[in-house]
Amino acid sequence: MLQAIGLTSAPRRDLPPAVDDLTFEARPGQLTALLGAPGSGRTTALRLMLELEPGRGVTYFRGRPLHELARPAHEVGTLLGDVPGHPARTVRGQLKLMCAVAGVPVSRAEEMLEVVGLSGLAEQRLGTLSLGMDRRLGLAAALLGDPHTLLLDEPAEGLSPRENAWLHGLLRGHAEHGGTVLCTFADPKEAARLADRVVTIDGGRLVADQDAGEFARTRLRPRVAVVTPHATRLGALVSREARAAHRSVEVVAEDGNHLSVYGSSCAEIGETAFRNGVLLHQLADEIGDTGPSVTVPPQERTSPPPGSHPPPLTRCPTRAPLRPLRYELRRFLGVRTTFLLAAGVLALSSFLAVLLARSGHTPQPRLLAAWPGLLPLPPAALGAGLFGALAFGDEYRYPALAADRGTVPRRLGLLGAKLVVTAAAALVIATLAVAVDYEALRLVYGAGVTGQPQEWLGLGAGWAGLTVGCAWAGLLAAGIFRATTAGLAAVLAVPVVVVPLLKKAVDGRSVRSVAGLPDRLRDLAWVRWPHALDHWLIAVLHLVAEPVGAALALSLTVLICAYLVTGLRARARW
Repeated sequence: MLQAIGLTSAPRRDLPPAVDDLTFEARPGQLTALLGAPGSGRTTALRLMLELEPGRGVTYFRGRPLHELARPAHEVGTLLGDVPGHPARTVRGQLKLMCAVAGVPVSRAEEMLEVVGLSGLAEQRLGTLSLGMDRRLGLAAALLGDPHTLLLDEPAEGLSPRENAWLHGLLRGHAEHGGTVLCTFADPKEAARLADRVVTIDGGRLVADQDAGEFARTRLRPRVAVVTPHATRLGALVSREARAAHRSVEVVAEDGNHLSVYGSSCAEIGETAFRNGVLLHQLADEIGDTGPSVTVPPQERTSPPPGSHPPPLTRCPTRAPLRPLRYELRRFLGVRTTFLLAAGVLALSSFLAVLLARSGHTPQPRLLAAWPGLLPLPPAALGAGLFGALAFGDEYRYPALAADRGTVPRRLGLLGAKLVVTAAAALVIATLAVAVDYEALRLVYGAGVTGQPQEWLGLGAGWAGLTVGCAWAGLLAAGIFRATTAGLAAVLAVPVVVVPLLKKAVDGRSVRSVAGLPDRLRDLAWVRWPHALDHWLIAVLHLVAEPVGAALALSLTVLICAYLVTGLRARARW
């Protein structure tokens, strides 16, 4: 059972709250409709239930609030708007990605493709799906964890009658197996036809909580829809004849030339129009909506005690994705952008390496890295930074991951997975860039141009540190500022802004040396490391002492501190 108690959204400025003290329940085995006109607060109510909006109140899913559920996807399935995801990702790839989010086996994706009838479109890209297929995919994602409760926002909007019938059958089957289904509707006739119970809201407040049959009797009335260029005259004639015959007939003038006549029939209105020479464009029987009438909610609804206030509703961090490393790998490798970007970086790197080798004055390390003096960073480092800047894209599209949960997703598991995957991608692109540049130089100029550089081990460590540092700088900046451009700007700011400032700060002759630092560190340490490791320690110190290395380390330190500070502020705010 779903119980929503005292849901109240946080008002903005001087505006009234979109949802105000909303209390109702949805029972298992039934399809409950949350009915309201656009702007009535239906979507906001769902977001409050899912703890995606700040406010007050509490929602219990079988007796427990959402933030206390260890595996929310196994209890609640949601569909809010369109299915989010990269347009280039396939239907199967999207469902496998969501399997990692929900913590279910990958085989569940194939089962859901069969259930929603998308097996034949498994390799279709999301950007090519029709609205009906997009809704089917959204339902498949909502059903991945085999949830007890379904929360769906206008699931039938824009669907054809055939697709609407299929959707109704699927939701009805879920309810008949003991599940709870709550859907929002804007059309009262559709709500009365599909739902077992109708909860009507208007202006964010509860108007009525009724059985579907009672709702149809009290709100939906048969009427005759009339379209005529003489609407005012025909309305007066029908009302006059009804008074003369002592019949209760109500004539309502709609927009333009439309009339709605309650208590009469097509035959009676047609005869009246014929006798008086009134031209008719349309005459049809319909079921009309009389609009929400304020009724006293049923006594059995759950209400807080008199004088008490509902508890504050905070946006709690979700545990999804439950399998962060698998999720991040599927996110990273599931689109063509990753491979196209890598191919572009390698092509540009080899082209620049060939151009730099023509003059013969470029040092070999810069030649293999394809790093001309005009560029702030080599192509491989820029590509690694762009990989990091793109890492937070999907979390801002999917509500179950991070929508409106502060400045940036704060789950350490997800952040750790992103750091690992982007570091691995940076190392791969750095290794491939050197290998491709080496082979391109050998192909164009022969074997005499290339060779193993001196101190290749330290240079390799510095090259790896540069690319990984750029990837992490882009990732952290994009996460903090919620923008890919901010991540790329943070990467470019290291050589363009931070390096010149550091050079100016340390410019001048040094009268002191750090010689003997490894021996002094060994004296202070509890564990005595072998003298063979001193060479590695000196290499690390030389790497950090380089302007780009020092600037990158400083930038990463600042970004990590900013990440932690914004996380603490978001936690304190909510």
